[in-house]
Amino acid sequence: MRTLLTFVPERRLAGALTVAAILWLLPGGAALGAAALGLLVLAVFVEIARLPARGSFSLERTAPAAIGLGDDGTMTYRLVNATGTPVHVVVQDRLPDSVAGGLGVSAHDVPARSTLNVPVPLRGVRRAEEPLGPIGARLTTRWGLIGSRVRVAPADTVRVVPSVAGVRRFRLLSLQHRLDTAGVRNLRRRGEGQGFAGLREYALGDDPRHIDWKATAKRAKLITREFTIERSQTVLTLIDAGRGMTQLAGEFSRFEQALSSALILTDVAAAAGDRVGSLVFDDQIRAFVPAQRSRGSLQAVRDAFVPVTASPREPDYAAAFRFLATHQRKRALVVFYTDVLGVRASRALLAHVARSSSRHLVLVVALRNDPLFALAVPDAVTSSARLYEHASAAELLESREEALERMRRAGAIVLDVSPRVMTASVVNRYLELKGRGAL
Repeated sequence: MRTLLTFVPERRLAGALTVAAILWLLPGGAALGAAALGLLVLAVFVEIARLPARGSFSLERTAPAAIGLGDDGTMTYRLVNATGTPVHVVVQDRLPDSVAGGLGVSAHDVPARSTLNVPVPLRGVRRAEEPLGPIGARLTTRWGLIGSRVRVAPADTVRVVPSVAGVRRFRLLSLQHRLDTAGVRNLRRRGEGQGFAGLREYALGDDPRHIDWKATAKRAKLITREFTIERSQTVLTLIDAGRGMTQLAGEFSRFEQALSSALILTDVAAAAGDRVGSLVFDDQIRAFVPAQRSRGSLQAVRDAFVPVTASPREPDYAAAFRFLATHQRKRALVVFYTDVLGVRASRALLAHVARSSSRHLVLVVALRNDPLFALAVPDAVTSSARLYEHASAAELLESREEALERMRRAGAIVLDVSPRVMTASVVNRYLELKGRGAL
């Protein structure tokens, strides 16, 4: 940490010098002006002596090593005054564009021989890893004639990563048995698994080991436990990072929404005992995490997502599906997040989805363009110009629906959904497919 300490005049000193100059210019005021100037010079030297010297004042910053995109966090500035004089400190920072918040310009009084901690909000607004930048401060005493400037250049960085706030929320709701508040339905299938499903009256042929003796004593008849069927499968999220995914869906792009949904699905599937992995591509393979069953699978997928951003390139579906066929030979549930515009634009996508559906169970999550859907509503037509826009939007949506229908006929499962409600819809469909044993 390098610290630059300099002394600079303050406005109050300029005002005092002006008063001394006026006294000097008054008739017979030379002696009075000289005395005032001498006292002012003495006061300046006294204040320089009272100001913190190098090493007697420190300015530190503590920030989280990583913060989720769209998540709120806190970083703390620590002002340490080791002198016997209270100081007034004006602190200024300039954070990178990947985060919002910070101090800006903030004034604080730090008592003598004390430490002041200043917490400030921090929010991730763009995924990146960048230095947080230098911190500047101006220190003055109660007299306010001379100030000292401190500039600190710490080597700390901030890493804005895909948010796991949704993952934590789904976990919490799951523990509280309140997943329905997030739009997730609890689908269970009775059988011989390990997950408890409920109680029922004992029937001939039931395993006596499953008899619930407490319930039997309470109801005065044999009661047996039922269990859910548990099947371990492979779930692979396939995420399009091409041009169509760069469009905004609220505050963030569709690509960022897809990453968040994929993380939550990964966590839900891993908690269910499934092998999970992910593949991100545009015209190249941008990230790949092979399917694995481990406690660190969610972190592995999240780390792989960190350096990846959506690009203006056209996605190479052929390369992505060839890579998938090479690296995932066993049958898997492939959850494919993409943008579908129409039959002509999605011709290559249609062919590769159809080919992949012969080996895997493909769930295509087709992200809607909400403004386009709103424009296609007849009530939105208010002028001749809006009429043409409405007709164009309706034609695009008709072509899009035709493309989705072709995917369904090719054997893929299609989820046509708005990014705003995508996560709950995807988790519901996954639970439904798992409960039916569709894989």
